[in-house]
Amino acid sequence: MNPLRFRAFDLPVGKVVAKLRQHSDACVLGRLLVIATQVWSAIPFIPILVMPQNETSIAARVGDYVVGEGQPLLLIAGPCVLQDDETANQIADVLASLNERSDLNVVFKASFDKANRTSVTAGRGPGISDGLGMLDRVGQQFSLPVTTDIHLPNQASEAAEVCELLQIPAFLARQTDLVVAAAATGKAVNVKKGQFMAPEDMRYVVEKVRYTCEQNGSEPEVLLCERGTFFGYGRLVNDMQSIPIMRGLGVPVVFDATHSVQRPGGLGGATGGNREMVEPLARAAVAMGVDALFFETHPNPEKSPSDGPNMIPLDRFKATVERLLALRGLSQSL
Repeated sequence: MNPLRFRAFDLPVGKVVAKLRQHSDACVLGRLLVIATQVWSAIPFIPILVMPQNETSIAARVGDYVVGEGQPLLLIAGPCVLQDDETANQIADVLASLNERSDLNVVFKASFDKANRTSVTAGRGPGISDGLGMLDRVGQQFSLPVTTDIHLPNQASEAAEVCELLQIPAFLARQTDLVVAAAATGKAVNVKKGQFMAPEDMRYVVEKVRYTCEQNGSEPEVLLCERGTFFGYGRLVNDMQSIPIMRGLGVPVVFDATHSVQRPGGLGGATGGNREMVEPLARAAVAMGVDALFFETHPNPEKSPSDGPNMIPLDRFKATVERLLALRGLSQSL
């Protein structure tokens, strides 16, 4: 059943037109506004997308966590790409301390292969075998569920042996074979909205997951992730309407604050970004009622093999998350 519903509003433009006519002779702008409002008044109604009435139905299970309405905030965080055990453990130690909070559930995230690097000579990571081994050790040592992104259907089952959550990259959100393979593992799936996709079009991705799980007799556990939309070349912007729109599909929504500030190709053969905008955007997402936040962090972002300009330095990360949790608590109390 489609959980979306619409409500029509008649717009009271008559009084606006009359008021503008009183001043339209004064300037060209006034006359243009009269024309614009008359055209607007010819539109019988504007369809407004409204949240489902029963928001408690918005939930997904990630391992032992429940994500969604009335649940602790889910935090998906870690380095962009795996480097070595020492770096992974240093980051996981900070995340494990945050996971002691009752209002937060933490998942450690890192990639074993950055298959979509700008340059062919850029480092990609340790590969699936060594990378999953590192993720497994982090999960065991720090008692954290782990996640990684997959790029090929044949990677899904192997990654699911270690990960409680499988991530589908934004560029691959429409790849049916990949989405189906991830869903067929029975693990939760986090699909990043393509930078080229409208949020309402993510309903077809959700349908793919639900259909696959139905065929396999498993529960569909799916999250959708907002991570920015192309705004010309080399820039991304966030349309915060995508959060309630995708929640309107009956699934929890993640906000990826790190990749939302990317500037693709901004450093020539590498992706640039502006980490100073990460927290302001995350605050906006929290105020919009997002169910989960995604960040990348590193002890020394400038030395990270990938996405350094977008990362929150590890020594600033805990305080950042605590401010966002305080904002969430205030928002939920209103």
